[in-house]
Amino acid sequence: MDEKWQKSFPVSWDQFHRDARALAWRLSAAGPFSAVVAVTRGGLVPAAVVARELGIRVIETVCVASYEYDKQGEIQVLKGIASGIAGKDGGKGVLIVDDLVDTGATARVVREMLPKAHFATVYAKPAGRPLVDTFVTEVSQDTWIYLPWDMHLTFAPPIGDKATA
Repeated sequence: MDEKWQKSFPVSWDQFHRDARALAWRLSAAGPFSAVVAVTRGGLVPAAVVARELGIRVIETVCVASYEYDKQGEIQVLKGIASGIAGKDGGKGVLIVDDLVDTGATARVVREMLPKAHFATVYAKPAGRPLVDTFVTEVSQDTWIYLPWDMHLTFAPPIGDKATA
């Protein structure tokens, strides 16, 4: 793993589902929203949970690549937002959902597409936090978040056990 990641934050499926529902609860007062735009791939799962909880039936994706496992690279927009959603008054009434905001590079690109949309993430790091309107949990910039779809069950040594670390 890259040297800049000093801490790890593993998230189970149960915890992620609870956090995504907490995000929906926070967003319930910010709507109503006419559509959800999931930032793929990480935003697919929380967008589905939020859309279900808020009763939103229109779900769109914007496909942005910025990571190759644990290294952030150049931003590539692989699929834009449908004109029926993107053309609606700069995204007013649209909810953008992603799993996390890290440096803010992806969020900046998506914000340019929908400047008036409400941007929500489950997790936020300090460098990207100003770009989102709503989030659930803030983690330090030097923390790598292990999301449930990136993990499988294995033994984890105790935090204080330097012999096995």
